[in-house]
Amino acid sequence: MNKSTLIKIIVNKNQKEIRIDKFLKKKIKNISRNQIQKYATLGNIIVNKKIIKKNYKIKPLDFIEIKISTPTTTILDYLEYKNINAEKINLNIIHEDEDIIVINKPAGMVVHPGFGNETGTLIHGIKYYLNHSNLNNFNLYRCGLVHRLDKDTSGLLVLAKNEYSQNHLLQQFYYKTIQRKYIALIWGNLIQEKGTITGFIGRDPKNRKKMTIFKEDHKNRGKYSITHYKVLERFKYLTYIICNIKTGKTHQIRAHFKYLGHPLFHDSIYGGNKIFMKKQCSNKKIKFLNNCLKILKRQALHAISLSFIHPKNGKCHFFCPIPKDFKTVLENCRNILL
Repeated sequence: MNKSTLIKIIVNKNQKEIRIDKFLKKKIKNISRNQIQKYATLGNIIVNKKIIKKNYKIKPLDFIEIKISTPTTTILDYLEYKNINAEKINLNIIHEDEDIIVINKPAGMVVHPGFGNETGTLIHGIKYYLNHSNLNNFNLYRCGLVHRLDKDTSGLLVLAKNEYSQNHLLQQFYYKTIQRKYIALIWGNLIQEKGTITGFIGRDPKNRKKMTIFKEDHKNRGKYSITHYKVLERFKYLTYIICNIKTGKTHQIRAHFKYLGHPLFHDSIYGGNKIFMKKQCSNKKIKFLNNCLKILKRQALHAISLSFIHPKNGKCHFFCPIPKDFKTVLENCRNILL
């Protein structure tokens, strides 16, 4: 996979108005006007935070950003180069049109193939689904992932069905304008009704399966991350929250609440699979909480809503219901712990 290079240019205040392809050809080495026009068509050129057309004329003090080469892993990488077999897998498709697919991913499903997950992933199912699609002139190998969910996190994912849509969505992720909301159940009684967690998130030096939060980006170990949260309900030993993530780093919500001392319910990697503050619980409450751990056998995290600008149709918003295992535990907590 090629890495992308982001080039930023501020136009001189005395610059005459000329087509952007002519201007960029003079500013960037080893690039043709045809290439520049293609980048514009794909949505890879942004001027003043807006995608422009290939015949756009630059103006004094314009702020130009252009992404060179492929900026993300595409489904082409998985389907063509890794020779992935199509598999008939039940996909819960919330919405589909000629540009995007929005899927409600169940807990337990891996998004893309990797070591130990060579079959049965969302990508295998997508290949089968698109191979049997009734769409005409659809290029299977041009759609792609623009974000992911952990295996045991349920909820909404959007996939692009063409290069233009992919780039359009990637720009929104890049500028953090996509709204992603998650519900979670965490251990303990969270002090604040709402708040923001920040920090540099990176691999835990002692355990490569875990992420950890660094207060400072020492030795470039982490990437800056932001999670906003709000309490929805309190159950004494547990707190039900909703999160709005401004950055989408690996294990972000899971690592952030572990950092606060409130790991997600039944998150085995971050210590949430054991009863929190066990000494303060009665035998009856311990039995109840153990039963809840048997019902919800994975981290209590669900991507409940997704809002973004559709590549062609403007603002759109998608919502999916709370999964049965998560919902059952919430209802049990309301009956027993309130």
